Amino acid sequence: MAGALLMLGSCTQNKEAAIENIMTRTSIRQYTNQPVEQEKIDIMLKAAMAAPTAVNLQPWHFIVIDDKELIGQLSSQQPTNAPLLIAVCGDTDKTTMPDGKGKLPDFWIQDVSAATENLLLAAHAQGLGAVWTGVYPIPERTAEVARVLQCPKNIIPLAVVRVGYPAESPAPKNKFREDNISYNKFGGKK
Repeated sequence: MAGALLMLGSCTQNKEAAIENIMTRTSIRQYTNQPVEQEKIDIMLKAAMAAPTAVNLQPWHFIVIDDKELIGQLSSQQPTNAPLLIAVCGDTDKTTMPDGKGKLPDFWIQDVSAATENLLLAAHAQGLGAVWTGVYPIPERTAEVARVLQCPKNIIPLAVVRVGYPAESPAPKNKFREDNISYNKFGGKK
């Protein structure tokens, strides 16, 4: 209990930093040549796996790519100078309920999306830049990434996140729009 309260206190003290990290994260598409340190990769992966997941199934798999040839193959349609890619994939073998009495076949999409956002936030918090490039549900993209990365049938690429030290600093976009909010029913006012 004391540990939980200590964590709560820590979260409360750092809430401004957490909100700032969320509000200032923006897509970075140009990178320096500096490689990303393994410690930072590990933190991004741990943050990704801390994402919410339906029934704690954790239906994700991450493929870390630092091989320049593979990066080139995966970036043939949209070239990048990112020194690191992380393919964030769903594992359909991990969609069975813990009691074995059912499957949640499409919940992996939500879970893996949440993991991808955590990965992006962890990159930004460490001074890295990143951009989410969509793969799934476009069949051609999904098939190509799966082919290049030699994924078995149960591993479905959702996104490829490009990561590196930023060589650009675009201003974050203000995406808050009150007309995207309803209260109690669609179109309901506050």
